[in-house]
Amino acid sequence: MKINFVAGFAPIVRDSEAAVGFYRDALGLPLEGEDGYYATEKLDGVKHLGLWPLEQAAQACFGADAWPADVPVPQATIEFEVDDVAEAAGELEAKGYRLLHGTRTEPWGQTVARLLSPEGLIVGFSYTPWLRT
Repeated sequence: MKINFVAGFAPIVRDSEAAVGFYRDALGLPLEGEDGYYATEKLDGVKHLGLWPLEQAAQACFGADAWPADVPVPQATIEFEVDDVAEAAGELEAKGYRLLHGTRTEPWGQTVARLLSPEGLIVGFSYTPWLRT
């Protein structure tokens, strides 16, 4: 098997309004949607980024409107590459988002700040020099 690229990524969201407020309104991602599913195919570096309501994920996986209590609720992490991590972190703090940690440079050379999104996703804002060459 040869994997060519990431075809899509979608946080599983419990509160679509909060998620859209964060990803579209606070981060400025070009998300459009209907029936609770918001997505874009206009963001370089990923073929598809979507916000998938938990109810829709439960329906797709189990044919039920609720996620089964005996199955862990899915979560993920995502990092967005930015030109200025401190500026991005400051903008989000000014909009009322609490950082898990402020801007720092990791031992491997990546500069990053992280927060927890409304649906419990760890979201990083990073500057990764080796990805820019």
